[in-house]
Amino acid sequence: MTELTIAAAEEMFRANLAPWIQDMDVTFDAIGPDGAVLRVPPSPRLNRVGGTICGQAIMALADTAMIFAIAGFLGEFRPVTTINQTSSFLRPAADADLVARATIIKPGRTIMYGEVTLTAGDPDKPVAHVTSTYMLL
Repeated sequence: MTELTIAAAEEMFRANLAPWIQDMDVTFDAIGPDGAVLRVPPSPRLNRVGGTICGQAIMALADTAMIFAIAGFLGEFRPVTTINQTSSFLRPAADADLVARATIIKPGRTIMYGEVTLTAGDPDKPVAHVTSTYMLL
């Protein structure tokens, strides 16, 4: 199996993801067969009233991280569609990078099941936990 590089993942990101996701200023910390780690810097554009990161931004980053966890697992980008995404918000996040660590829990030929832990600031205190199911197209 081919190992995906961060540079290849960044190119796939630019070529395949919606412009509004690209506007989140996502960067890749890691990608490989064990998953993907993506990061978004703090931005007032992602905040809700009160200065905390909005749930929509957290869910969008989790979904994007899973797309790349799947690509890292497969060693290549393949089109996928989200079948299910369940998000649990555990504490507010503000004024720190939002980091998503995505892993594949159950790979399959056509269905992938995974989880994402999101943190901001303290890596030992999750702000959200997301489980999701994807279909390879």
